[in-house]
This record gives sequence, structure tokens and C-alpha cells, in this order.
Amino acid sequence: MREQVNNIINKKSSIVYIERKKYMKIIGITGKSGSGKSTLAKELTERMQNTTSINVDKIGHKATSDVEISKKLCEVFGEQILNEERKIDRKKLGNIVFSNKNKMDILTEITWGYMQKILDGILEQERENGTKAIILEWALLPIGKYWEMSDTKIYIKANEQERKNKVIQRDQISEEYFLKRDSSGIDYTSYKFDFIFENDYKMETMDNFIENLINKSNNLQVK
Repeated sequence: MREQVNNIINKKSSIVYIERKKYMKIIGITGKSGSGKSTLAKELTERMQNTTSINVDKIGHKATSDVEISKKLCEVFGEQILNEERKIDRKKLGNIVFSNKNKMDILTEITWGYMQKILDGILEQERENGTKAIILEWALLPIGKYWEMSDTKIYIKANEQERKNKVIQRDQISEEYFLKRDSSGIDYTSYKFDFIFENDYKMETMDNFIENLINKSNNLQVK
């Protein structure tokens, strides 16, 4: 389902990242929504020296707020995706694209250029600022160039029922919407990872994983 999206993302790749290797390490964290990516990124950022984390999905949220992108989205999907304030309602948009591959590809085509420009700019700025490591967290991270750029690749697995309950409560969505959104994700079994974290949502388990990660990764500097 993600092959065409992958092509779109890679087609728009333009940054030359060989120089990035000289200055900054990238840690890629991926996994389904609610699996614990943000929590792990936060904990690693707090424990590692001169490290910044980026939630790529939040850049996607900014993309749909961009005036030109909003206009294009309305032209394609209709004004039914707008809320009362005439802004993109992501849940309404999601109801349209999560169950339709072609429409999801169109959404990616419209938003990815903006997202990549922002993300490339952040990476370059962090490199110039002397940041030693940057953490990228995103459910779709494996299908783009930023996964190939990652020095350490982490996949988080979580109990499906616990994850579903967490996401439904966090995002205030129905089970039907959760299942629709979840089904539009990627197949992680197609990718190789340096570390797999089986998250049971207990801090002790995460602490043990982080300790193991740091001990086995020569390129991670702790505080």
C-alpha cells in the first residue's frame, strides 16, 4: 500500500546528506501510533549529551495549516474537510484518506514537499549549531530518505489492546476511526532494525531498554 507513497517521498528528496555524517548522529524511532515513540525520544533526549528530538508528524500538522496547501487540499477533497473556522480538520481529512490508497497518495504528494523542506532546514540548523545527535520519531519514517540517514534504527512494538486504548483516549477518537487510521500504516516486517523495543508502558522496562541501547551503541554519548 505504501509503495507509491515511498516513491513520492524519495522522488522529492534533494538534500545531500553525506556532510551530515561528519557532524551529527541521527537516531530513527518508528512504530505505530501510541506505541511510545515520543516517550522514548523524550527520555533519550534527557539522558544524552547535546541531543534534540523531532516529532515529524507535528511537521505534517503544520503542513495542513499552510495557506497554499490548505487551498490545494480543498480543491482536491472539497470544503467538507474544513472546520467551523475554515481550517483543515484532520479527522475529517483522515476519514477520507485512511481508507483510500489513491487519496492517501494524493495527500502525500501535496504535503511532503513542505514537510521535507522544513525538516531539512531543521537538520541543517542543528548541524550548524553543533548538535551531536538528533532523534527523529515518525510512524512512516522507514519509507523515506531519513530512515537511510539514521545511524541507529529503533522499532517500538506494544500490546495492541493497550495501544488502542491509549490512542483512543489521547486523541479522543472512536474505535472505528482508530482502526481505519491504523490500517493505513506501513508493514514494519519489511524493514530491518538495530533495536526492537517491546513496550509494556512501564518505566522500568523503558529504563532497561535505554541502558541496553546506550551500552551497545558506541556512537551515543550520555550525560
